Amino acid sequence: MNIAFRIADEEGLLLLDLKDLQALLANIAERADELSARYGNVTKPSVGAIQRTLLVLEQQGAANFFGEPALRIADLMRTTRDDRGAVSVLAADKLMMNPRLYATFLLWLMSELFEELPEVGDLERPKLVFFFDEAHLLFEDAPKVLIDRVEQVVRLIRSKGVGVFFVTQNPLDIPEKMLAQLGNRVQHALRAYTPREQQAVRTAAETFRPNPDFDCATAITQLATGEALVSMLEDKGVPAMVQRTLIRPPSSRLGPITPDERRKIIAESPVAGQYDQVVDRESAFEMLQKKTKEAQDAEAQAQQQNSGGSRWTIPGFDDVLGTGGRRSSNRQTVAEAAIKSVVRSVGSSVGRAIVRGILGSLARGR
Repeated sequence: MNIAFRIADEEGLLLLDLKDLQALLANIAERADELSARYGNVTKPSVGAIQRTLLVLEQQGAANFFGEPALRIADLMRTTRDDRGAVSVLAADKLMMNPRLYATFLLWLMSELFEELPEVGDLERPKLVFFFDEAHLLFEDAPKVLIDRVEQVVRLIRSKGVGVFFVTQNPLDIPEKMLAQLGNRVQHALRAYTPREQQAVRTAAETFRPNPDFDCATAITQLATGEALVSMLEDKGVPAMVQRTLIRPPSSRLGPITPDERRKIIAESPVAGQYDQVVDRESAFEMLQKKTKEAQDAEAQAQQQNSGGSRWTIPGFDDVLGTGGRRSSNRQTVAEAAIKSVVRSVGSSVGRAIVRGILGSLARGR
């Protein structure tokens, strides 16, 4: 993939959507021998493995996410007229059924924030706060390189003024490296009926700063509806002792909105219509297609020139050879038949000279 991006930069190939990357990889496979001498070993099986992975993403609907118009980060950082933060909801009910695509999109989103936002340090009021629901889908069967990348983003993105919250039912769903980076923790009740659930209780209890007033591991299993164990960072960034407290119930309606309500909210959104029309401008896919067509046309023209250059003709004698003007009769003389036979069979320069001499004499006689 690094080689693919390097080639795209050097050859001015814009990678704007999924088909651009697929077309570039196909082009790299065709030029594997040429590119191996410049960038190291480039093998068709390796390219094929990447193409198969992209095919899985495409079948899960990746083409709808990676294209133009691209998501603008500023649209997620809007405020209301009274300077309160606006809430943007990604309806991921279908997206979560495709965990690989879901993880890829979330990783892209965090990476884009990290690259675009400037360093601002520890802000009193964050620019943006992410809540990743069903966070286990982000880490389920994820390769190590993905886990490392998410850890890096979570660790460093706080200096960009962005907060990240992972929401999941079981603390074991979050890798230990991620848990170590989380400062504010809210833990609702956990039931310990199986060995794995007992391990989850111990893991959750150990992540809190102990409170001598109660045993955290025991309290987790005894929490009632609306209760939680809470630990927040203090002024100097020191985790506060865990407290058992009641959580204020939400003021909104619990449950999904109706399709009519969803359409109304979308229509009233400040970004309504900005992402409705797909833009497919010229990029790597079209540019590579154009190069392929030009190469095919050049090859066809060269073949035509080569085939045309080997054909020899004698001006004024197409009637004799039967390739030119009209004849007064369809009958051919014995001499004409003989000449045609000689012309078809002789291909050497000596033979052509002899035949031309014969035809020249015949022309003068006529």
